Amino acid sequence: MNKFAVLGADMAGLWAKYSATYLAGMGRTLGLAILATAIGCLIGFLCGILQTIPCAKTDSPVKRFFLGLVRVILRVYVEVFRGTPMILQAVFIFYGLPYFTGNQVQFSNIWTVAILVVSINTGAYMAESVRGGILSVDPGQTEGAKAIGMTHFQTMLNVILPQALRNIMPQIGNNFIINVKDTSVMFIIGFADFFSVHKAVAGAVFKYFPSATIEMIGYLTMTLLASFLLRWLEKKMDGSDSYALVQDDSLTMTAGTYNYPGHGSNFDEQSKEYKNSLKDSPKNRNGSVRGDR
Repeated sequence: MNKFAVLGADMAGLWAKYSATYLAGMGRTLGLAILATAIGCLIGFLCGILQTIPCAKTDSPVKRFFLGLVRVILRVYVEVFRGTPMILQAVFIFYGLPYFTGNQVQFSNIWTVAILVVSINTGAYMAESVRGGILSVDPGQTEGAKAIGMTHFQTMLNVILPQALRNIMPQIGNNFIINVKDTSVMFIIGFADFFSVHKAVAGAVFKYFPSATIEMIGYLTMTLLASFLLRWLEKKMDGSDSYALVQDDSLTMTAGTYNYPGHGSNFDEQSKEYKNSLKDSPKNRNGSVRGDR
């Protein structure tokens, strides 16, 4: 217990002295994660739509060639950025471009590089998630949209994507939470995120573990808050749970179309009007009126 008391005292001392620095790092981490996830989702939706453009053998050779080329490029992009660590992607983009261009292409803004790297990495993961979400929508939705004359773009925008978006919302949330944690690798290019603050504080006061504990609590707080907000957003997208039957509908057809137990209509054999119309008619073999069944 004495060790925990010492740890708590060290953490309290660090927070009292460097709380503003820690909070600034958390703000930069959240800002990068939000921006990169939003841009990555746009990249993923674009890639998912391009990969699901229908291509039949009856289409022109030019269309089939370009669609095939686009799909090959997208497949290479997805496999490369999903199959390599983000920290190495940051190194290749930040240091590799100046190396291969003789310092003709350089990044003077660290934020630009960080957003670019995390966005491209997120887009590679989201591309497959979006493709799966689009394919999960009932094909009858697409057939119905084509039947009323919608183009592929109109069908995607108005029919398929709204349904696919709800299906992939958990995956979007997962990618955001992953980005909150994985932005810590951006210290390799000098981005001052939450993790780099920990390294700076620990190097200044030589209290690595207390600072790391503050970092762990901070990351856990951010991810738990993100999970709560995402669950709330999912419930909002699901709508109300009330499925009460509407009793009064101004568009309901005139009486007589429906049969209600105990209530007759002009077209119901149990109605009084129908029975009265059969009073003067001949009786059937059993001597009873059809309406008396």
